[in-house]
Amino acid sequence: MKHTLVFLSFFLLSSLSIAQKQPNILFIFADDMAFDAIGYNSDEVKTPNLDRLRDQSTLFTHAFNMGSWSPAVCEASRCMINTGAFVWKAASYTWTIHDKNKAIAIDGQALNIKRKEPGAWWSQYMSQAGYETFFTGKWHVRAKAEAVFDHARNVRPGMPNQTKARYERTFKENEPEQWKPWKTEYEGFWKGGKHWSEIVGDDAIEYIQSSKGSEKPFFIYAAFNAPHDPRQSPKRFVDQYPLDNIQVPASFMPEYPYAKEADSGPDLRDEKLAPYPRTEYAVKVNRQEYYAIITHMDEQIGRILDELERQGLAGNTYIFFTADHGLAVGDHGFMGKQNMYDRSIRVPLLVAGPKVPQQHMVDKMVYLQDIMPTTLEIAGIDKPDHVDFKSLLPLVTSKRNKGSYDAIYGCYLGKQRMIRSDRYKMIIYPLANKVRLFDVKKDPEELNDLAANKKYRKEIHQLFEEFKKLQQETGDPVDMEPYLNNFLSTLDR
Repeated sequence: MKHTLVFLSFFLLSSLSIAQKQPNILFIFADDMAFDAIGYNSDEVKTPNLDRLRDQSTLFTHAFNMGSWSPAVCEASRCMINTGAFVWKAASYTWTIHDKNKAIAIDGQALNIKRKEPGAWWSQYMSQAGYETFFTGKWHVRAKAEAVFDHARNVRPGMPNQTKARYERTFKENEPEQWKPWKTEYEGFWKGGKHWSEIVGDDAIEYIQSSKGSEKPFFIYAAFNAPHDPRQSPKRFVDQYPLDNIQVPASFMPEYPYAKEADSGPDLRDEKLAPYPRTEYAVKVNRQEYYAIITHMDEQIGRILDELERQGLAGNTYIFFTADHGLAVGDHGFMGKQNMYDRSIRVPLLVAGPKVPQQHMVDKMVYLQDIMPTTLEIAGIDKPDHVDFKSLLPLVTSKRNKGSYDAIYGCYLGKQRMIRSDRYKMIIYPLANKVRLFDVKKDPEELNDLAANKKYRKEIHQLFEEFKKLQQETGDPVDMEPYLNNFLSTLDR
């Protein structure tokens, strides 16, 4: 009996030791941050702490968001990452589009997607694996954060508090305006007395401090509202970006020719953040404030990373950093993210942690939502059947292509569709009878439309055949073939 008790005691202690060695997971999520709006990928933006994290990480250079069934692209992105389901399947976990969102339709036909319930949310899977789960910041998922996380603080809505004064700005050069990003009386990010990015930083730090010595590993989901508009930050951050140093993108144009047909025109909320037609000055001011709030957010991320090190937890913590989608801020005449150009669909993605190669780069195409099944693999959870995205670990730990995608799918409502290979991108605007084709290797700024050149007819057909497969995989309910054929027949006339 004595030997049995000794054996059981040894077994329990060994089990506890193994459990304690299970790695922590820290997920840091930005809102509206393009792949090139970060220090290591830009000559303009200052992000010393994310640059430091990049030096400790594997960097995914081509990470994408699939798109959205809603003008609130962030809602679709966050539903995908929290369910693991591809975009149109994730839509079914959110609402019945047939009843709720007829704007998604083409030619007046609403799309009938029946509502379903996810098997479990991301955080619930992590809890099942023995993790203590913590959330702070922007949620924007149709479930209560307090119900699916063990701990939730300062749960924020889809947008920071908005103010009428922000939309009244005229952006006329040499005409002073009352609005300033550091003026707390306009509330926005300042509502409540402390900047919302600083609150996310404080919450994450306090939780890290409280978790030290816990028998359970933690899963922290720290979701910044930054750099979403109204893009406010303390004056010292704005002062780091004199307007004379701000460049407009090479793709700048006063107005995108198919914006209305793409449902991304002047009436869209995001597009009201600068006047029509666009001016270089308005784009520069928007970018100045965009860069400033990113640098301010970077400071908060640095505080979180410092606390991990201070508590001796950095060596046993996987860290993921990404954003829910990109943002145009003047790219191709857009201000928002409701378009299929790279600055709006492509995001930064960093992975750091035990056995993750440092200063490593992966140029294979992935989706940002691949983070979700990656953490499930780290936690030792078999991927559930309803999770469509792939783990990034095979790409992190080897040079094999397993885990990447041959092509990236994109959508926005019923008004835009996209496929992107490593060489070409094709965008379809059904209501404009327009298809665009870009050689993204030779033309990364996506300036030269090749679709009308009959030399590229073969590439268009090949891309569309692959696109149809992706439509089926993602659950896309819209048949784009008639619109493609109509466009091609127009060229043949």
